[in-house]
Amino acid sequence: MAASWSARFGRVVIATAAVAGHLALTVPAQAVAPTRAEEDAVSAPASPEAALAERFAPVMSLVEQRESCGPGEPYLPSDVDVMFDNPTVALRGPWTDHDLVKVAPSVEDVAQGLPGYALDLPGDPLAPGCSYEKWANEQWGEDATPTIYARVAFQEGHEGKLALQYFFFYPFNDYNNKHETDWERIQLEFEASSAEEALDLLPVRAVYSQHYGAEYADWGEEPEGKLEIHADTHPVVYVSAGSHANQFASGLYMGNNAELGFGCDSTAGDQVAIEPLVKTIPTDEAAAAEQFPWTQYRGHWGEVGPRRFYEGPTGPNRKQAWNRPFSWSAKARESSFKVPGSGSISSGVTETYCSAVGTGSDLFRRYVSSPGSVLVFLGVALLGMRWLLRRTAWETDVLPLRRRRSAGQVAAASWAMFRRHAPLFVQISGPMLGITLVAIAARSLGFVSGVRWWWQALLMAAALAALLAAAAATVHAIGALAQGRPVTARTAYAASWRKAVAAAGPMVVAGAVIVFCLGSLVLTPIALALLAGWTLLLPLMVLEETRGFPAWWRSLALARRAWRTVLPVTVLGLLLLTTTGLLIAALLFLVYPAPFVILNAVPPVVVALLWPLVMIASTYCLATAQATDEPAASTGVPS
Repeated sequence: MAASWSARFGRVVIATAAVAGHLALTVPAQAVAPTRAEEDAVSAPASPEAALAERFAPVMSLVEQRESCGPGEPYLPSDVDVMFDNPTVALRGPWTDHDLVKVAPSVEDVAQGLPGYALDLPGDPLAPGCSYEKWANEQWGEDATPTIYARVAFQEGHEGKLALQYFFFYPFNDYNNKHETDWERIQLEFEASSAEEALDLLPVRAVYSQHYGAEYADWGEEPEGKLEIHADTHPVVYVSAGSHANQFASGLYMGNNAELGFGCDSTAGDQVAIEPLVKTIPTDEAAAAEQFPWTQYRGHWGEVGPRRFYEGPTGPNRKQAWNRPFSWSAKARESSFKVPGSGSISSGVTETYCSAVGTGSDLFRRYVSSPGSVLVFLGVALLGMRWLLRRTAWETDVLPLRRRRSAGQVAAASWAMFRRHAPLFVQISGPMLGITLVAIAARSLGFVSGVRWWWQALLMAAALAALLAAAAATVHAIGALAQGRPVTARTAYAASWRKAVAAAGPMVVAGAVIVFCLGSLVLTPIALALLAGWTLLLPLMVLEETRGFPAWWRSLALARRAWRTVLPVTVLGLLLLTTTGLLIAALLFLVYPAPFVILNAVPPVVVALLWPLVMIASTYCLATAQATDEPAASTGVPS
């Protein structure tokens, strides 16, 4: 008996020392938010469960918000008590969308269970603006102590195992599926039969909730694992801005389903680390009901209404992890899709995917909020598009080459030419494709880095040379096909390489002028005009053999005569080259989350394959311009 009392006394001493050590932590982050309340810091835990919760309490790292209603995370994990006896909160029944039961419900009211009921906050989650952030600041105050809830849980059939859970409550979920309030959690798992026993141990695993799924990490994994642990016992939780998904590191995470989150989660940027006040919910159901009556509430913590996708969540006690913690954590995955480079959006593919999902979510939310106005807008847009398409002629013959064509006819003829001679043009794009793959391999293997800048310069020069050579070969091949002469990729390159070299100087200077104009908002329209005007430059120098910089003026003059054709085709070509690959990569990730090295390889490969199509369209534009200027076209494009 004496030994038993000695062991218990030793555990209490260890628990008290652990709490004292945790409260004295210096959090390793750029900024530190308010820590636990002073009165709680000087009191020892009242039970082994509370001692365990204090010893392993997480350090939470949030993306810093520099200005009110600006980017970053505006919400701290908060105390739920402010939701009760609060005149800005309403309790609504489950019968219709507007069944008001009571204003300022008490915690005793919700402790009755009330499945299907909802605690309604002021504001509209479909058009939140900054209203919820302002409401939270008013209710909790700027000096509010961040608060989280802990609980020790067991599961039948998993004897000898213990789950230490931490629950985080936020006033609003500002993600694609916006809704009032947000409940998140993490779970630490011990090979122990009681909280007292667990005080002498370290966890074996940490599980972080992320949307409808979760991710796990082994505790103390060697070599240094993905789980960041502060002061030996405190896991660091990186909170995704807006969605509050719990991540293991700072960075950008992409998701393509409900478990991963449909869209992008970001924990990138300057961080604010907090040590929240821990309130421990007893494992015993009766004790929990007495000390935390809200744990008996079975309704929603937020507005429900007719828009179920945006309804407020139910509380922790309604989730599987509450009573079956190990069944929940067994479904956790080993990793998430973190974008390489971790600091910010690192590729056009990522940016395109994140923006597309975000824009789509915004449009769907507007439709749910006001379906009539959105349908009217879409109807008008479709009618306008139909009117524009009907105003453009599309049907045309591929040959003769030199004839007047509308922008639609140029697009149709270019695609027909490309499709009819696809093997030839794919072979012409071969050198570009090869250099692209070499560059991708070099980057993925780490050959292109800061100390090897000459690799970057060499690959850039090779890519530009291949681009110019492929363009000249494509134009020469079209001229040969128009005259009925046989042509292969090899003969096209052999016959056009001298012209490509001669065109290099004028085209580089033209490109530099356009880039310079793009650097100024005022000069941007001029840049677009010059780009359209010089679209004919290379076809002109290959087929008309106009030499040197005089080709500049000839190209501008011809483009001006046929600007109704040249300008739309130029814009279409730019869209094809800049967006097609990105959209294909984004769709590929949506269907199958391929490795990022493959996703990032898709756009340049698509550009290499589409480049001949764009040059075919430029050649047809030249033919249209020369047909418009017949007297000057006697030595022009072959017919």
